[in-house]
Amino acid sequence: MKYAIPFLVVAAIVTLAGVYVVSRGFSARDTPNAAEVFIARELRHMAVPRVARQMTNPVTASPEVLAEAMEHFADHCAICHGNDGSGNTAIGKGLYPKPPDMRQAGTQNLSDGELYYIIHNGVRFTGMPAFGPDNTGQDEDSWKLVRFIRHLPEMSEEEVARMKDMNPKSPTDLQEEDEIKRFLEGGESEPSEEPHKHHH
Repeated sequence: MKYAIPFLVVAAIVTLAGVYVVSRGFSARDTPNAAEVFIARELRHMAVPRVARQMTNPVTASPEVLAEAMEHFADHCAICHGNDGSGNTAIGKGLYPKPPDMRQAGTQNLSDGELYYIIHNGVRFTGMPAFGPDNTGQDEDSWKLVRFIRHLPEMSEEEVARMKDMNPKSPTDLQEEDEIKRFLEGGESEPSEEPHKHHH
């Protein structure tokens, strides 16, 4: 009898969650509700070992470190998180859950160790992959990214614009750049203004 009530409560929650999911479907277009956000954050917090949360950043902050991390972020992370860390990208909007606005307290209040652990190991059941090498040693690139994430709330428009040049380019982007370059160097034809078709 002692365990009957907690079991019934858990069973009721699972049943309600099941009904909720079935009624809404599994579309990634939806925005997680407040309960989902709270539960996901708590589970993420519990999933980061205490020893990892207490780690301190061994990489000293410097303009050089920030520049390296900015280039790394633009090349690997901005496709989902945006150059400014807002998460406002085509891919980011299509993920479930959506990438967080890393300029806000939800990310900035995490410890350096938590940020490092998330970058290095990823987060299950989300779009966040594990980026660090598969070993127990320190991953300097991930620690540099922690420095960059701390810089996000004070990023200038100039920095965000500069990062755009560091973002990976598609074959179409490279072709357009090549056409413009040839035209400016005295090529015979003007760059094509026809809209490019997008393939999925």
